[in-house]
Amino acid sequence: MSQSAAFSNNRRHRWKVLGVGVAANASFSVAFSGIPITAVLIRSGYHLDNAELGLVLGLMGLGIAISELPWGLLTDRWGDRPVLLSGLATTAAALALMALFVSPTAGHVPGLPLLAAGLLLVGLLGGSVNGSSGRAVMTWFREGERGMAMSIRQTAVPLSGAAGALILPALAAHSGFASVYGVLALFCGVTLFFTWLWLYEPAATDADKTHATRNAPLPATAPLKDRQLWRIVATIGILCAPQFAILSFGSVFLHDFSHAAITAAMAALQCGAMAMRVWSGRWTDRNRNRREFLRFCTISSATAFAALAALVALAGQLPAVGSAMATLLIVMLVLTGVCVSAWHGVAYTELATIAGARNAGTALGMANTSVFVMCFLMPLAIPHILTLGNWPAVWLAGSVCALVALQFFPKPVQATMACPQEAF
Repeated sequence: MSQSAAFSNNRRHRWKVLGVGVAANASFSVAFSGIPITAVLIRSGYHLDNAELGLVLGLMGLGIAISELPWGLLTDRWGDRPVLLSGLATTAAALALMALFVSPTAGHVPGLPLLAAGLLLVGLLGGSVNGSSGRAVMTWFREGERGMAMSIRQTAVPLSGAAGALILPALAAHSGFASVYGVLALFCGVTLFFTWLWLYEPAATDADKTHATRNAPLPATAPLKDRQLWRIVATIGILCAPQFAILSFGSVFLHDFSHAAITAAMAALQCGAMAMRVWSGRWTDRNRNRREFLRFCTISSATAFAALAALVALAGQLPAVGSAMATLLIVMLVLTGVCVSAWHGVAYTELATIAGARNAGTALGMANTSVFVMCFLMPLAIPHILTLGNWPAVWLAGSVCALVALQFFPKPVQATMACPQEAF
């Protein structure tokens, strides 16, 4: 095959690789984003109180947090394909076992330890998909395209969240949690097939990608010792705290506070976040202003959460929440959720660009560890905040988190894109 033909084939095939990356993220994200949307049904179906509910919802995030960095290191050592294939296969198997043995029936309700262990295992195995799929996308796409490509990959989270909001609660209510876990296992199995079919290394003759990758020098600082990377990792984790507050307890808030259209609201939030991620990736590719955009999103999130807290406090002073106020609460929750979810693809692109291709899996693993530590902690913290305070206190805490995150983001610099580790 000639060099030009190989280049042309790579340029076409990169979209299949991106599709695999989106599908891999979505097939697992629908579990960790969709299962919390069934929180009300989990609480009743497994006979849990709010503290126990927070524990089981957080354990999946803990499993991901524990496993993300080891999976990222393995990705940089072994490559994208073997890690993603093994991760999808074992995650599908774990979900299938949950469908068989950890689903409540009319005559039997599994105990809290069994449910907690099952969700922890799913998190430990599913943590493989994030770093490996992200590294594959960064390898196949060139600078000037990676922001959009990574943002499209990151749309898997709101896309799967929207699908989970539309499908999983109805499935759990009418067919039980065995169907929920079975469908999630099927998603992983289908993605496993297409990963095996399409994901491989780019052709060696593609000079502007693989030649640069193989001949690029290693970054001066190893990822685990790079202070700049750790600043971005810390910011990503802190900024995810208010995001997980909405994703994990937004449905409970709407159910307990306004009794409004939960499914439609959460689906709208996820669809809005998905659209914003794609737009922001493309816009920052064109304007080379990733850091400026990240700081803007952080400030906007702090403002939105403060406004939501004020609105909920106002609604709490009314004798009853009417339809107009309920609608306003839904709109404000959706806008806040979209605002705090729009930055992911841009932040991950900036992180992987600084780290360089050889260490992209490790850098993304570092970030996802930070993210899912928050995924574990937030469902545990929110019931205690509610006990000590109320819903305005929860949303005000989200605003404070965003303000803290702002202090860690690296300041914008001239020509942010031109970093010494840019060769991919």
